[in-house]
Amino acid sequence: MPMNETYTASAPSRAEVDALDGFTLIEFGTAWCGHCRVAQPLLAAAMTERDIRHLKVEDGPGRALGRSFRVKLWPTLILMYQGEELGRVVRPTSTRAIEDLLSHADNPRAG
Repeated sequence: MPMNETYTASAPSRAEVDALDGFTLIEFGTAWCGHCRVAQPLLAAAMTERDIRHLKVEDGPGRALGRSFRVKLWPTLILMYQGEELGRVVRPTSTRAIEDLLSHADNPRAG
Protein backbone atom coordinates (compact mmCIF):
# COMPACT_ATOMS: atom_id res chain seq x y z
CA MET A 1 0.00 0.00 0.00
CA PRO A 2 1.38 3.42 -0.82
CA MET A 3 2.08 6.10 1.73
CA ASN A 4 -0.77 8.56 2.26
CA GLU A 5 0.11 12.14 1.38
CA THR A 6 -2.67 14.01 3.19
CA TYR A 7 -3.71 14.16 6.83
CA THR A 8 -7.38 13.32 7.26
CA ALA A 9 -9.49 15.35 9.66
CA SER A 10 -12.09 12.56 9.85
CA ALA A 11 -10.24 10.04 11.99
CA PRO A 12 -11.61 6.59 12.67
CA SER A 13 -12.61 5.70 16.21
CA ARG A 14 -10.20 3.86 18.50
CA ALA A 15 -12.45 0.79 18.26
CA GLU A 16 -12.22 0.91 14.46
CA VAL A 17 -8.42 1.17 14.60
CA ASP A 18 -8.17 -1.66 17.11
CA ALA A 19 -10.32 -3.84 14.82
CA LEU A 20 -8.11 -3.37 11.73
CA ASP A 21 -6.68 -6.59 10.38
CA GLY A 22 -2.93 -6.87 9.85
CA PHE A 23 -0.37 -4.10 10.16
CA THR A 24 -1.28 -0.42 10.35
CA LEU A 25 1.04 2.56 10.66
CA ILE A 26 -0.79 5.50 12.21
CA GLU A 27 0.83 8.89 11.71
CA PHE A 28 -0.42 11.72 13.91
CA GLY A 29 0.43 15.30 12.91
CA THR A 30 -0.71 18.28 10.86
CA ALA A 31 0.09 19.69 7.43
CA TRP A 32 1.44 22.93 8.95
CA CYS A 33 3.78 21.24 11.48
CA GLY A 34 7.44 21.79 10.58
CA HIS A 35 8.54 18.54 12.23
CA CYS A 36 5.87 16.68 10.26
CA ARG A 37 7.02 18.17 6.97
CA VAL A 38 10.66 17.26 7.69
CA ALA A 39 9.63 13.66 8.42
CA GLN A 40 7.73 13.13 5.14
CA PRO A 41 10.68 12.23 2.89
CA LEU A 42 12.07 10.01 5.66
CA LEU A 43 8.75 8.23 5.96
CA ALA A 44 8.41 7.90 2.18
CA ALA A 45 11.85 6.29 1.96
CA ALA A 46 11.11 3.86 4.80
CA MET A 47 7.70 2.91 3.36
CA THR A 48 9.14 2.04 -0.06
CA GLU A 49 8.37 -1.57 -0.93
CA ARG A 50 6.45 -2.15 2.32
CA ASP A 51 2.88 -3.37 2.27
CA ILE A 52 1.65 -1.66 5.44
CA ARG A 53 -1.64 0.23 5.77
CA HIS A 54 -0.86 3.92 6.48
CA LEU A 55 -3.36 6.12 8.30
CA LYS A 56 -2.37 9.78 8.30
CA VAL A 57 -4.48 11.45 10.98
CA GLU A 58 -4.70 15.17 11.66
CA ASP A 59 -4.23 15.66 15.38
CA GLY A 60 -4.88 18.50 17.78
CA PRO A 61 -6.62 19.44 21.01
CA GLY A 62 -9.82 17.51 21.53
CA ARG A 63 -9.08 14.92 18.84
CA ALA A 64 -10.18 11.66 20.42
CA LEU A 65 -7.95 9.21 18.53
CA GLY A 66 -4.73 11.06 19.32
CA ARG A 67 -5.73 11.40 22.97
CA SER A 68 -6.49 7.67 23.19
CA PHE A 69 -2.87 7.01 22.15
CA ARG A 70 -1.54 9.77 24.46
CA VAL A 71 0.06 11.64 21.54
CA LYS A 72 1.93 14.70 22.79
CA LEU A 73 4.33 15.64 19.97
CA TRP A 74 4.08 15.54 16.19
CA PRO A 75 4.67 13.58 14.21
CA THR A 76 4.05 10.44 16.21
CA LEU A 77 4.19 7.18 14.25
CA ILE A 78 2.56 4.14 15.85
CA LEU A 79 2.78 0.65 14.37
CA MET A 80 -0.21 -1.54 15.18
CA TYR A 81 -0.88 -5.22 14.54
CA GLN A 82 -4.33 -6.70 15.12
CA GLY A 83 -5.19 -3.85 17.53
CA GLU A 84 -1.95 -4.08 19.51
CA GLU A 85 0.71 -1.37 19.53
CA LEU A 86 4.07 -2.84 18.51
CA GLY A 87 6.07 0.37 18.83
CA ARG A 88 6.20 4.10 18.16
CA VAL A 89 8.58 6.79 17.00
CA VAL A 90 8.13 10.44 17.98
CA ARG A 91 9.62 13.18 15.78
CA PRO A 92 11.84 10.90 13.70
CA THR A 93 15.00 12.52 12.38
CA SER A 94 16.28 9.61 10.30
CA THR A 95 14.97 6.98 7.93
CA ARG A 96 16.67 4.40 10.15
CA ALA A 97 14.39 5.23 13.12
CA ILE A 98 11.30 4.65 10.98
CA GLU A 99 12.76 1.51 9.38
CA ASP A 100 13.49 0.13 12.84
CA LEU A 101 9.86 0.68 13.79
CA LEU A 102 8.57 -0.88 10.58
CA SER A 103 10.90 -3.87 11.00
CA HIS A 104 8.43 -5.13 13.63
CA ALA A 105 6.18 -5.93 10.66
CA ASP A 106 8.80 -8.46 9.53
CA ASN A 107 8.28 -10.40 12.79
CA PRO A 108 5.35 -9.11 14.88
CA ARG A 109 6.02 -11.40 17.83
CA ALA A 110 9.59 -10.06 18.18
CA GLY A 111 8.21 -6.55 18.90
